[in-house]
Amino acid sequence: MKALLVIDVQKSIVNFKDFTDELSKIEHIMKDFKKNSEPIIFMRHVDDVKDSPLYRHSEGSELYSPLKHYADHIVEKTTPSSFYQTDLSNLLEKLGVNHVYITGFNTEFCCLFTAISGFDRGYDVTFIEDATGTVNDENTYEMKGLDIRDFVGTALHWSNTIEVLEFDEYLEEYHV
Repeated sequence: MKALLVIDVQKSIVNFKDFTDELSKIEHIMKDFKKNSEPIIFMRHVDDVKDSPLYRHSEGSELYSPLKHYADHIVEKTTPSSFYQTDLSNLLEKLGVNHVYITGFNTEFCCLFTAISGFDRGYDVTFIEDATGTVNDENTYEMKGLDIRDFVGTALHWSNTIEVLEFDEYLEEYHV
């Protein structure tokens, strides 16, 4: 069975810049999973540092309201990996999931770490590159011309262990 992981679609991240395109793709994929009665699991990153935008008790750490109703399950995490010190593996096992799809934020941290951790735990992993987004850019990393999503997607693709798709490829292969 497949499950969709929707990583860190939270108010402080979504409101950081215009993520309209990414959110639209994520919602489209969620609708496909709902049609197939396949689980949608939202990951919620929380910090215990009060001045963090993802402070556990802040409005910024809340799931993005227009999409949170799609969540069948919500798993809280405190590191970039959705698997590390969470109940995600147990939940996936209970649901009979053997294939996870990765969408959400931030591409080069939580989405990347979760994809690799999922593979390490024996799951088939599909990373939908342009259904991820990041608050960072080429200036953050002082690397002129860096396309973070493309870089991460290419590295994962070249690993020959994680399937990497663009949204259009997802539609061709998996859309109902």
